[in-house]
Amino acid sequence: MITGFNREAVLDVIQSVLSREHGAVSLHEPSFNGNEWAYIKECLDTGWVSSVGGFVDRFETDLAAYTGVKRAVAVVNGTAALHICLLLAGIQADDEVLIPALTFIATANAVSYCGAIPHFIDCEERTLGVDPHKLAMYLEKITVQQADGCHNRRTGRRIKAVVPMHTFGHPVDLDPLLEVCRHFCIELIEDAAESLGSFYKGRHTGNWGRLSALSFNGNKIITTGGGGAVLTNDEELAERAKHLTTTAKVPHRWEFKHDMVAFNYRLPNINAALGCAQMEQMPGFLASKRRLSELYLAAFKGVAGISFVTEPAGASSNYWLNALLIDEEFVTERDNLLALTNNMGIMTRPAWTLMHRLPMFVESPCMDLSVAESLERRLINIPSSAFLGRDTYATS
Repeated sequence: MITGFNREAVLDVIQSVLSREHGAVSLHEPSFNGNEWAYIKECLDTGWVSSVGGFVDRFETDLAAYTGVKRAVAVVNGTAALHICLLLAGIQADDEVLIPALTFIATANAVSYCGAIPHFIDCEERTLGVDPHKLAMYLEKITVQQADGCHNRRTGRRIKAVVPMHTFGHPVDLDPLLEVCRHFCIELIEDAAESLGSFYKGRHTGNWGRLSALSFNGNKIITTGGGGAVLTNDEELAERAKHLTTTAKVPHRWEFKHDMVAFNYRLPNINAALGCAQMEQMPGFLASKRRLSELYLAAFKGVAGISFVTEPAGASSNYWLNALLIDEEFVTERDNLLALTNNMGIMTRPAWTLMHRLPMFVESPCMDLSVAESLERRLINIPSSAFLGRDTYATS
């Protein structure tokens, strides 16, 4: 046993925060305590359950109003949303797209759908997201500007965009990253899949990139079952997104004419109905999740060898998934702690396998990833459902 770290003590701390009334505790469950039944019943009663309907329009309007963007286009999932963002930003086959090595596979998959090459970059421990300062130094060494933009000296390929992902809802340091993009003539596209309800310097995430993507999977802060959205402040891009995600059908009362190869990425009305009901409860979800994070933070103070991840300075996180970081000297204890908590019915999990380690991306270009590799070894997610914040109690 390594002195200075006690996995049983960590388990006790987690249990002290969770309500005694809960048996097995999942990592993140949805909460349905509003108008979900009523809105879904309306879809069933009227027959408007498929790809068009009033709830789709309302959901898009609600999302735009909440996030502060001009337009939101609802789609079938977050990966589809990011795919459309990349296409509208002009990503082409053989372009390179800078993405964090520490991310969910959807970020890399969306790049690959375009025929482009994911180029993996490092993150910073403070935000768990892209490190703009380290990225700037890296790009100074490996890039050259040509007539059509920034190119990788080593591969000859154009580096068209960077896609920061707001990990677990904690906003990336966006202002300096935007400066990097301007300096190197690189497009900024936000993967905001995890950050609905998160703000950077008073503005909602998704407002820095020309295009941004949200996700409403069953484990997100709100859910439509499946679902996602494209966010943009560019009205023309929004119209193109809507057209591209609805099979490029030319409007007509009865004829089926399509003017380009496009996608059937439409969000069904019945899913949007669920989303509208969930959006009405956002303030409560965020308040409960913040309370849960505060209880975790207080409970882990003074626990040796491990720390609770908090929102970066200048940001307000939705605390979608709460996270712990084990000190580097105790990383061999991570899997033991995962086994102990899961065996006790408390779902915990490690970070995603870094993208450059996956077999389909081992040949992709990457920078030094020492911080991401450290976080991969040390990070553990712990139960984060919004209802836990309503039901928690303090033992002190």
